[in-house]
Amino acid sequence: MIRRPRGLSRLYTIGVAAATVVAITTTTAGAGPTPSSQANRGPSESACRNRNNNSLDKLLECIRTPDLWQQLSTFQAIADANPGADGHPSRNSGEPGYKANVHYIANQMRAAGYTVTVQPYTFFYSSYVGTPTFSEVSPTAHDFALVHEWQPGFSNGTANAAVQPAGGIILPPTPTPSSSSGCQAADFADFTPGRVALVQRGGCNFGVKVLNAEAAGASGVVIFNEGNPGRTGVPQSGSSLADANGNRINATIPVGFTDFAAGTGLLDQYNAATAAHTALPTVNLNVASITDPNRVDYNLIADSPFGDPNHTVVVDGHLDAIFGAGMLDNGSGSATILDIAQMMRKVNTTNHLRFIWFGGEELGLLGSQFYVNNLSPTELGKISYDLDADVTATPNYIVGVLDPAGVNFFTRTVTTQFPPAVYQPSQIARDQGIDYFSSIGKNHELISPDGTDAFTFNMAGVPASGVLTGQDCCKTQGDVDLFGGELGNFEGNLGTTDGGCVDNPFRWCDNLSNNNPAVFTFMSKGFAQMVFDMAFHPFGSGAQSAVHANARPLVHAKARGGGSDS
Repeated sequence: MIRRPRGLSRLYTIGVAAATVVAITTTTAGAGPTPSSQANRGPSESACRNRNNNSLDKLLECIRTPDLWQQLSTFQAIADANPGADGHPSRNSGEPGYKANVHYIANQMRAAGYTVTVQPYTFFYSSYVGTPTFSEVSPTAHDFALVHEWQPGFSNGTANAAVQPAGGIILPPTPTPSSSSGCQAADFADFTPGRVALVQRGGCNFGVKVLNAEAAGASGVVIFNEGNPGRTGVPQSGSSLADANGNRINATIPVGFTDFAAGTGLLDQYNAATAAHTALPTVNLNVASITDPNRVDYNLIADSPFGDPNHTVVVDGHLDAIFGAGMLDNGSGSATILDIAQMMRKVNTTNHLRFIWFGGEELGLLGSQFYVNNLSPTELGKISYDLDADVTATPNYIVGVLDPAGVNFFTRTVTTQFPPAVYQPSQIARDQGIDYFSSIGKNHELISPDGTDAFTFNMAGVPASGVLTGQDCCKTQGDVDLFGGELGNFEGNLGTTDGGCVDNPFRWCDNLSNNNPAVFTFMSKGFAQMVFDMAFHPFGSGAQSAVHANARPLVHAKARGGGSDS
């Protein structure tokens, strides 16, 4: 997916491992209903796969809803058959469902005549085990709702004890952040060991507060938002706890994050109880998680037997999910490029096609950065173009076309400066996609590749474009004017502003029903035109070396949860 900007966490080392093909057992049974639209139009799936789709018209008539939906259904079945550590269907990086999906696509691509390489790398893996819980036991019994009222931090343990506030809490909150509650050992000078520490957000990394509470003998920690404008809801950046140096920690006591109202409610009860000399409020906090700093993940690379390898067009999408099955993000884009690859398997292209399903995109573009960073200058110089399919079936969609001069999807402002030489050539495929969407009466928006795997290629000096249809919240009035639909979530619970299914943990709702078959089809066709046209594009012999001469070092564009208060 294209990820919402967040605080960057510590950059994790990715180890090199030998490229091996992974043996995985999985089911390929379909899941959910298969849309019937376009089922009887044009040649059959078998005819499409077995003929030479060597014209754009032939290719486009073979990009069909039933075939796309069947691939997505297979991805869902793989997720269902391979739950993650939390017990829910999963295709997250480092988990069995992701590995099984790699194996499935590898077999599909080999059968289609491609040369397949599975490229492993390692990363810092973390996951919750089961479903964390947080409740007030007394004096007012209440179960706090995950996502809406609280979020856990990566930690382990169960606490069932009275609450006690740490020092440094500032109420009422000041107009701008000023609290440093829990940032110093002195904030726990009078703390009673065994109690659950109640700490206000602000002033230092969350992990610093947790480590100080641990040292004081706390059995758990509840961190509530500070209460300044924009800092009243449940903190969304705290799941990965970081110490003062930005290093990840996995706390040995349970940690939870609440909104300002829940935190001050517990504080008010504590103050009332101490004033009346009655029993303190008691909470129960239960969190289990695992971390693995060297978990293996995989990129899947499939090379066509045709085309000039000195002019390679990379066609990519990230295969990993986040928080579950990941059918929209990015099962949809992964199925789009799989279907195109199968339909182009006999096309003798001018340029070499290399299809890549990247891992670790959701964790900070890990797979694409590993791939690009491990290319020699000569190998990188042979990559003439990148095309990225990142979410292609959003119900409340936009038609987004990637352009390094475009606006960031979330801020709708230009936020990144790219190497100068990528801007103009990136317009080539951009305009091919626009031509297709215009031909079917669709408007478009130009979106920066910020947060997508295309970003990695652009920053390495490779021109890139691609497509996306949006996720999370919120669709603007300008979007509605261009594409119809409604304000609010792009996907998930439409008509609301709750953030959708994709980027929210503990919802597990990015399943088949979170995809629109009609959008899936026309976006896949538009992307197929970009792939076909670039497969035959006449690259100039000197143009590409000039592009790569202007490359800049790669940087990490995004990462999940930094644990920082910044």
